[in-house]
Amino acid sequence: MTFWDKLMNIDRRWVYLCIGIVVIIPAIIPFKVPVSTTLEVERIYDFVESCEAGDYIYLGIDYDPSTLAELDPMTYAILNHAFSKDVNVITACLSQFGPAMAELRLTEVAQQYGKESGKDYCFLGYRPYPAITILSMGLDFQVTFPLDYYGVPVDSLEIMQGIRNLQDVKGVISLTAGNVADFWITYGNGRFGFPLALGVTGVMGADYYQYLQSGQIFGLIPGIKGAAEYEVLSGFETTGLRSIPYQTLSHGVILLFIIISNIGYFASKRKKRT
Repeated sequence: MTFWDKLMNIDRRWVYLCIGIVVIIPAIIPFKVPVSTTLEVERIYDFVESCEAGDYIYLGIDYDPSTLAELDPMTYAILNHAFSKDVNVITACLSQFGPAMAELRLTEVAQQYGKESGKDYCFLGYRPYPAITILSMGLDFQVTFPLDYYGVPVDSLEIMQGIRNLQDVKGVISLTAGNVADFWITYGNGRFGFPLALGVTGVMGADYYQYLQSGQIFGLIPGIKGAAEYEVLSGFETTGLRSIPYQTLSHGVILLFIIISNIGYFASKRKKRT
């Protein structure tokens, strides 16, 4: 095997080792990476920023602990932004493993602003079958969730007085890592026409830009990079911006190995011709 052939056949364990080494660097020597913002994230920020005190938004924390590394920063940033403007937040979870996690995040941020459950925000809890749940919430929250997560009748909550369904809120933002995003587009925006935005994992992002172009969603937060963008815009820094150095270095290593392999490929091909 020639030197060029070896470049094309690098043992993947060396790749893993290099990535493991470089992601330790920001933990030892913290540094920041400049983050530029994109229009799709700016639109969601502008939507929340345009809300006035007393307005309502629905925030769907529709993910579970397996994807919290990417989606938690979005939750924290949006909740901080909304509560800082005294915007009322109605939320639920459409992922079966996420309710306890969602309640913890919501309560944690609410306490920082002195917000009360049932008055300034409410957590409706979890229901299975996302398509049916979304359709039902589009008609009547109380039919879908007669009791909130804590077992309190929804019709007795101060925040829900005068709010019947999803069409009564200013807009919906769903943070999800699965096909719940498709259900929100089809059975939410498609059926009821309310403004809809999505926050998704990085690998999902490319699949949803088409819905931006069609106008079915007004904004999109793709992965940890999108979360960091929202933090830059809102000024509420959590783990999004702190994760960018790790992502930048690991992606740099992957690109370096791709370049090395391509050099080996073209050099080997050229040598065979001569």
